[in-house]
Order: sequence, then structure tokens, then C-alpha cells
Amino acid sequence: MAKQQQAVVVEGYTDVMACHLAGVTTAVATCGTAFGSDHVKMLRRILMDDDTKHAEVVFTFDGDAAGRKAALKAFSEDQKFVASTFVAIESHGLDPCDLRLKHGDGAVKDLISAKIPLFEFVIKSTIADFDLDTAEGRVAAMRAAAPILAGIKDTALRPEYIRMVAGWLGMDDATIRNEMNSAGKKAAPQQTRAQSTASSQAANVEREALKCVLQTPHLVGTWFDSLEESVFTVPAATVVYAACVQAGNPLEFDSAQAWIAKVLEQAVDDETRSHIRAMAVEPLPNDEPDARYVQAVLARILEMDAGRRVAEIKAALNRAEDGTDDVDQARLLNELLSLESYRRDMRNFAVGDS
Repeated sequence: MAKQQQAVVVEGYTDVMACHLAGVTTAVATCGTAFGSDHVKMLRRILMDDDTKHAEVVFTFDGDAAGRKAALKAFSEDQKFVASTFVAIESHGLDPCDLRLKHGDGAVKDLISAKIPLFEFVIKSTIADFDLDTAEGRVAAMRAAAPILAGIKDTALRPEYIRMVAGWLGMDDATIRNEMNSAGKKAAPQQTRAQSTASSQAANVEREALKCVLQTPHLVGTWFDSLEESVFTVPAATVVYAACVQAGNPLEFDSAQAWIAKVLEQAVDDETRSHIRAMAVEPLPNDEPDARYVQAVLARILEMDAGRRVAEIKAALNRAEDGTDDVDQARLLNELLSLESYRRDMRNFAVGDS
């Protein structure tokens, strides 16, 4: 181990024997004892673990739930090492002994070679408990991962994992960092300037789009049919849009006043009616906007929605493991290409390039 600057930690003596027979001669076993601080001290002494070395410790646990739990337990000891720490878990639940019996020496070596950083494993295992296809699931996963990120003592390594988690969840770095800081301080989250700017921009565009829908129904035309609930992210805009949908097709009304009256009838409460009345009287540019302006605003809001959906698909692709079904990956890629094309079309229309 000292010569190769590597220790492969397995659970049982049969796993040690299998590793050594397969050529992985740096394997050692805990033999039923939970990995703890005493093991850390021993391995550090054997590996001569310090800042001048580049040793690695690979935890090779069973692929079942108990093995994963053991790997998570080892995480608590990870930062006592200077050495890089990894985890290697066989995807079909085989321990090193069974793996060698079924697939030979090469499979054991491949298992060790396919190791991933322990931090990465712990975070991925944590967020895997949530439905990442929903906004609620992604937010819950972010909150679960935040304390782990906050616990990374290496200040150079922590930003890298913030970026990785942001990619897996389809969020921006600032959002993840903000939640991590909150978890570390056990305080309420503080919105970053970048988040505030993005939120303000979305609110302005959504409000302008609804002002156009309410005040100029004859100019909105068939663009209204392209809108859907996911386009609106601000609560006030969401409830106003819902009232517009319930009111029907804006082109079927003789005047903007008749259309607004119908939308008001469909409002769910007084607060929503207050939002509708405010949007119905707030001035639009030049008082009498033309169709080009109205449709450009709607194109902009559709572009923003497409951008969010693109981020979600990219996050799903980033989370995909090697074993992900090829058909499912192909579907995601096709959807991504289609959305990217649609997003470009909307952007070009919004800026007047089409």
C-alpha cells in the first residue's frame, strides 16, 4: 500500500482474497467492523498521508443498501485524510468476491478503476431520493445537498461541487451557493444579487406580457394559444393568466373592455382582481403599441420559458449514468435540439431578426 500509495477498503476477508487474486494487492478489510477513526489513523500511518503525497483511499462496499449505508458512514471520516478518497460500488449489487467468481479478475480491476470521488457519491446518493423531474423535488434535493456542500472543508474543492450540483439539478451556481451558505450558518437564505436581478427581469417580462394580453387582445392573436402555465413564474402573473384562460379566446371579444370584464369574472379572489385591474390600466409604450411590439413581448416570455426547459433537460442528461436507456437518452437529446431551435426562433423574433 505504501509503495503504490493506495488502499482499497473492502468489508470481508473473502473480498480481500478476491481482490488480491485479481491483482488488486492494496486491498484491506474492516471484517465487519464499521470504518472509523482508528482505521483512518492506521491508514494514514501506512500511506504516510500528508500534503506531499498523492495517495488514494478507495472504499469498495457491497452494492446493496447496507453497503451504500456503509459508504455514507465512511463519508464522516473522509476529511481526516489528506489522501483523495473514492468509492467503488458494483452496479448489480455484487461484492468483490462474487464479482470475481462470476466475471473474472478483470471485472474486479474494472470496478476499482471505475471509482468515483466519495463526495460525489454521497451527494448523488442524497439527491437520488427525490423526484428531480419536478420543481419541488429539485428544490428539496438542493436543500438536502446543501449541508453536505457546507461540510466540505476544502475551500478550493467546494466551488467545484457547487457547479456539479447546479448541473445535476438544472439550477444556477448562485442558487446552490446561497442555500449552502444558509445551511452552514443555519440561517434564513439571503437572495444573491444575481438571483434578484433574474427574478426582477422575469417579473417585468411576465407583467408586460399580461398587460399586452389584457389591453390589446386583438393584437395578441394566436400567440395567446402558445402560452401555458409554466411560462409564468411569478405568483401574481400565474393567477392572472389562469383567469385569462378561463375567460376564453381573446379574439372572440368585441373590445378590450369586454375582454377585461370577462377575465375579472374568472378571477379566483379579490387579490387577483386587483392585479388584473392594475395590469389593465398600466400604460404600454407609446400608449398605442403595434402588433410587432406585442408579439415581441410574447416571444420574449416564450424564449425565457424555453430556456428554463432547456436547463432542465441538460440537468437530466448530466444526471444520466452510463446504464441509462439509450432510447431515453435519444428522446432527451431530440427534445433538447427541438427546444434549442424553438428558443432561437423566439429570440430572433423578439429582437426583430425574423
